[in-house]
Amino acid sequence: MTTLAARAPAKVNVHLGVGPLRADGFHELHTVYLAVSLFDTVTVGPGEGLSLAVSGEGADVGRGPGQVPGDRTNLVWRAAELLARHAGVAADASLAVAKAIPVAAGLAGGSADAAATLVALDAFWGTRAGREDLLELAAQLGSDVPFGLVGGVALGTGRGEQVTPVLSGGSSHWVLGIAGEGLSTPAVYGELDRMRAAGRLPEVAGPAPAEAVLAALRGGSAADLGAALVNDLQAPACSLRSDLRRALQAAGEAGAVAALVSGSGPTVAALAADERSAVGMAAELAGAGVFRTVRAVAGPAPGARLVP
Repeated sequence: MTTLAARAPAKVNVHLGVGPLRADGFHELHTVYLAVSLFDTVTVGPGEGLSLAVSGEGADVGRGPGQVPGDRTNLVWRAAELLARHAGVAADASLAVAKAIPVAAGLAGGSADAAATLVALDAFWGTRAGREDLLELAAQLGSDVPFGLVGGVALGTGRGEQVTPVLSGGSSHWVLGIAGEGLSTPAVYGELDRMRAAGRLPEVAGPAPAEAVLAALRGGSAADLGAALVNDLQAPACSLRSDLRRALQAAGEAGAVAALVSGSGPTVAALAADERSAVGMAAELAGAGVFRTVRAVAGPAPGARLVP
């Protein structure tokens, strides 16, 4: 075969409970990941050594916030080197990433790319890595990469890398609005710690449990899901970026059942009652001038897999 391609989805955190800072510098999490119908595609082919080309979202700028590196600092390159070392094969391949997931948006686009790379190169190199092997490699690359492999709906624990698939009772429809430039994830976690220490947010003994949102996902009711949405990083993200409050307000005014900051931001995920409502909401928000990018999506979507 000449080339192989795999694609992987963006994610929304419909629940993100954050515990205290751990000794290793991470926070203990209880998060519920929802994969949505926005995908990046990684195509692999023959090569001497590794090469990487990026097209689509963020491909024309190269470095810095909202930009995609085209060298070994990219998670795609690191995923290829890691799989080659694990399998004992030469790291020879051309890698091409076609991005549809907005960059630096808290949607795990880089993690999706890494997951798709593992799936594509596993098949291309014939490494025959098992599912658990790929999940272990994914966890070494980043907290969100294992979910990129799993997709659907999953409970994430630890720092988010320990993923357990869970059942969902049907589809949910969302409008993703990216408000301004990217936010630093470490900065948002740091602001959470500062706000808790200053008494602006309550101290916690552990991450908030996810039972309510899991039950809502099983039941399939948009109203129940909207009432159960939780993100402990929303307050610190809004503290760092006051425009996020206006973005959340705009989503409500456009008819969202509920809205929250996804992960550490700056994406606002607005839950719609149904697909038609999502399309209308996306059109209204696109014209409101609050968001730099607006996408209507649905979930759950499948995890990383080969495509024709």
